[in-house]
Amino acid sequence: MDDFLSPPAFKADEALLTLRRALRDLKLAERGNGFEWKAQRIVEFELDGDAIALRLARRPLASPDFENLRITSSAQLRQRVEELKRRLDRWSDE
Repeated sequence: MDDFLSPPAFKADEALLTLRRALRDLKLAERGNGFEWKAQRIVEFELDGDAIALRLARRPLASPDFENLRITSSAQLRQRVEELKRRLDRWSDE
């Protein structure tokens, strides 16, 4: 009965495809293993075993200060995409 309530297993390779699609939907430019906003690198990622290693810029700069994050569930993936949306909104307003 406990298995019925547990979330499905996290599949990092499939989640990476979902992440890439979400970032393209935000109108970010894909470059190699990351994405750019207004020609500034703001997101980098790679598969790290059963997770996604994500680097998210604190501010869009030529040499950004990256925040290192690890995504191990679909809920975390949604949270990270929402966080990036908030940052993009804030950066657009500045």
